[in-house]
Amino acid sequence: MSGTGTPQIETAELEALRAAAAEQNLRVAVVASRWHQVVMDGLIAGAHRFCAEIGLQEVTVIRAPGSFELPVIASHAAKSFDVVVALGVVIRGGTPHFDYVCSAATDGLGQVALSTGTPVGFGLLTCDDEAQALDRAGLQGSKEDKGFEAAHAAVSAAVEIAALNR
Repeated sequence: MSGTGTPQIETAELEALRAAAAEQNLRVAVVASRWHQVVMDGLIAGAHRFCAEIGLQEVTVIRAPGSFELPVIASHAAKSFDVVVALGVVIRGGTPHFDYVCSAATDGLGQVALSTGTPVGFGLLTCDDEAQALDRAGLQGSKEDKGFEAAHAAVSAAVEIAALNR
């Protein structure tokens, strides 16, 4: 089961992130696919929940046509925002399309982070079926909240990078 080993976010860490995010005046973009709307609504809500928990009320949501387009839109967002949270879902079908889209999106998002230096939270669900996606979407009854986790990872990385560059 995925989710095993997920780090717990302690109150002290949230307070530190809240202080750093305010000090750095972090600007956050959530780049989210339009496919699988129910799952995407949950992922976006999770990213918003995390940002609200640390006092970031202004989060810009930019919609991508699909998960394949996440990297190019994230690349442009990285020019104007301090943090990019990439959210999407690809559900396996009966053709190799799944493998190509997952690979291209994953590689592309990593390339965006490395080439721009802007943290990119990886919230791309790559699932065998819709039930797996719903279980990770942060909805009522879901076991995981990958939108929340991706936002946490990206903001945490931005804070760490700022500390390294002082």
